[in-house]
Amino acid sequence: MRAWAVVENGQPLKEIELPTPEPKGTEVLLEVTHCGVCHSDLHIWEGYYDVGGGQKMSLTDRGVTLPLAMGHEIVGRVVKLGPDAKGVKVGDLRIVYPWLGCGTCATCLAEEDNMCTVAARSLGVYQNGGYGTHVVAPHPRHLVDPGTLDPALAATYACSGITVFSGIKKAMATPGYTANEAIVLVGAGGLGLNAIAVLKALKHQNIVSVDISPEKRAAALAAGAHKVVDGSGDGVTARIVEAAGGPVLAVVDLVNGTATARFAFAALRKGGKLVQVGLFGGELMLPLPIMAIRALTVQGSYVGNPKELRELVKLAQEGSLQAMPVETVPQNQADSALMRLRDGKVTGRLVLKAEAA
Repeated sequence: MRAWAVVENGQPLKEIELPTPEPKGTEVLLEVTHCGVCHSDLHIWEGYYDVGGGQKMSLTDRGVTLPLAMGHEIVGRVVKLGPDAKGVKVGDLRIVYPWLGCGTCATCLAEEDNMCTVAARSLGVYQNGGYGTHVVAPHPRHLVDPGTLDPALAATYACSGITVFSGIKKAMATPGYTANEAIVLVGAGGLGLNAIAVLKALKHQNIVSVDISPEKRAAALAAGAHKVVDGSGDGVTARIVEAAGGPVLAVVDLVNGTATARFAFAALRKGGKLVQVGLFGGELMLPLPIMAIRALTVQGSYVGNPKELRELVKLAQEGSLQAMPVETVPQNQADSALMRLRDGKVTGRLVLKAEAA
C-alpha cells in the first residue's frame, strides 16, 4: 500500500510504501476512497499538544510512532474480510469509525470505544489511517453504510460530525435547556459549520457563532447561525452576552484555547455549562468559589462513539442534516492540503480523494 506519511514531525509528508495489511479474525480491509483533513492532524504532524504554562505534551510519549499515515475521517470500499467478519461484503462502501479502543473491555463492548482506558488504537493516530491507500477496521460494527450520501461529505461525519454531535448532546443535557436557549459555538471552521447543521437538524432555534474571521462568520450566517460575534480582541464576553440576550446556558468551544476558554466561561449564567471540544491548547484558571456558588460545569468532550455515528448518519440520510462545504483534493496532495489548513485557508472541510474513487 502507498501512504502519504509523517516521517519526521513538522516536515513535509512523504509518499512511502508499506505492507498491505492482511485482515484476521473479524477484521475488514478497506481501500480508502475519501479521507477528511482534520485540525487534529496538525497536532499529530507537529508531534505535541500545548497544555499551557509553556508545557507541551509529546505524542511520542503517548504512543504515537512514525512513520504514520494520518487521517481519521475515512470512507473506503471493502476489499477483503477476515474469516470471522460478518455483515459486510467485498465492494461495500462504508464510513469507518476510527476512535478505537482495545475492543474487548466492557467499555468497548458497550460501544463506548472512544472512552476505553485499556488501549488507544485510533486510526490515523496510533495506527495508519486514511492518508494511506488501505485501512483495517477491527470489526464490522465499526463500519457504517453511507447509503446515498456523498462519500466526501460522509467521511467528515467520522470526526467533525460526531465530535460536534456528541458535544452538542452534552450541551443539550444541561438542566434548563430548551430549544430557544442560546447555544454558543466558538469557531466557525469545519467543526463550527457542522455544529450549526447538527443544531438545526435537532430543531434548535437560537445559535450564536463566534469567530475571529469575517469570512467564517459570513459562512456561519449562510449555514444558519442566528447571530455571529467577532471573537477577536477584548470584550468578546460582552459581545456574546449581547448577542444571546443575556448570560448563556451553554457554550460549545470548538477551538478550546486559553483565550476562548476564558471568554466562554465568563459568558455562562448560573447553572451554565462549558463543553470543551477543540484541541488548540492552553489552560484555564477557574475561580473555585464561583464554580460552586453559580453551579457551573466545565466538561470535556472527546470525539464520539459508534452509536452516535450511526445516529448522525441516519439524520443525514433522512435529509435533516444540511451539508457542510466540502472541497475534494487528490490524495497525493495530502501535504499541501494539510498546509492550507495550517495557514487558515480552509472554509468547511478538505477531503482527500483517491485516484480511482
